[in-house]
Amino acid sequence: MPDVPRPPVEDWATDFDHTHPDYAADAPQIWDELRETCPIAHTERFGGAWLPTRHEDVARIAKDPEKFSSQGIIVTDWRPDVPAPMGYAPPITSDPPFHAIARRLLLEFFSPKAIDGWEETARQTCRDLIAEIKASGATEFDAATQYAQHIPVRVIADMLDLPREDGDKFRTFIHRILSEPGQNSVAEGATLFDYLEAKVTARRENLGDDLISYLCQADIDGMALLDEHVGGTIGLLIIAGIDTTWSGIGSSLWHLAQHPEDRRRWNNDPDVRPFALEEFLRFYAPVTMARLVAQEVEVGGCPMKPGDWTLLPFPAANRDPEAFEDADKFIIDRQRNRHAAFGLGIHRCVGSNLARMEMRVAIEEWMDAFPDFELADPDKVVFSTGQVRGPREMTVRIPAESAAAVGAAAAATVAAETVA
Repeated sequence: MPDVPRPPVEDWATDFDHTHPDYAADAPQIWDELRETCPIAHTERFGGAWLPTRHEDVARIAKDPEKFSSQGIIVTDWRPDVPAPMGYAPPITSDPPFHAIARRLLLEFFSPKAIDGWEETARQTCRDLIAEIKASGATEFDAATQYAQHIPVRVIADMLDLPREDGDKFRTFIHRILSEPGQNSVAEGATLFDYLEAKVTARRENLGDDLISYLCQADIDGMALLDEHVGGTIGLLIIAGIDTTWSGIGSSLWHLAQHPEDRRRWNNDPDVRPFALEEFLRFYAPVTMARLVAQEVEVGGCPMKPGDWTLLPFPAANRDPEAFEDADKFIIDRQRNRHAAFGLGIHRCVGSNLARMEMRVAIEEWMDAFPDFELADPDKVVFSTGQVRGPREMTVRIPAESAAAVGAAAAATVAAETVA
């Protein structure tokens, strides 16, 4: 399929397009306006799709798998042809009862105890990236492309025992699938599922103690998982476990770059950090899921028919004033914060422990290294399009006095290591 530019949007209530750059740039403002005037938008694009913006409506859809199928979770111009209940990326594309079975297979690998074992990998990854930035001597650099976007890539690659050098391939897959679904041509044999098919086949012949090997040896009622199940689940972890987390990290740094009072609070009050992390997740939740309408249903006075898409913008739900006090304000020490950043209903993110750990470690290491920084040019920050929102290009500047302090600290560290 050739590259096709998206037509301009004249009215977000009746012709929205979440893959348009204008949506990426102004999504929070669009959600607020729709919530007050619509509050469920519709478009004929993508073969018909809905966009609820109230927490109540998003939660209702997310918690009703009978009327809203997870067979399709990424809005495109076509409908997925892999039938439920498994879908093409279990468990996120699975409907009950298969969903619970597929999800249960992953719980051991993503439990709090299991994720604790990956913290040092994440922390060392962050330190290595920061060391590369400092070694360059630059006082301006891209915090998204040189830092945030590498952290989950490397951790997931290690969990799957895949080459870290394949990170660029992962980023290409993610861009095609999430940012511009169906808008770009792909060479034969160059899709994510081509990549995964080869990796699963090779791993079955050379098992290890990684997650792919575990799934290759898993069974359901004595029957080994199909290659399609193993590959689909690994694809899910690459797509959903990477872009979402780097977007969360990037958005958190984007916020801190613009709010010196919150930087000071983070640096000087360690007790506030757990609350700050949850507020980053609420206010800058990166993920919008999708469902396919399975039965005729009415939500918020809108009649939805089978085959329609409906987006689940969890970020919009998190900013609903009916659900959160001062919903439009970032409050770094917010106490009551039952946000929906990791979803609602049976598909709540199985990797939430991993995402929280990576975000926490990434912010901690960054702020230790660069306690004072700012955006070089706020107007040149580029946000991603599609169903995951976060900064893709974000040049930051280290003020001269702070840069001098960082440089002196780096020199002292090198000198100490040389003596040792």
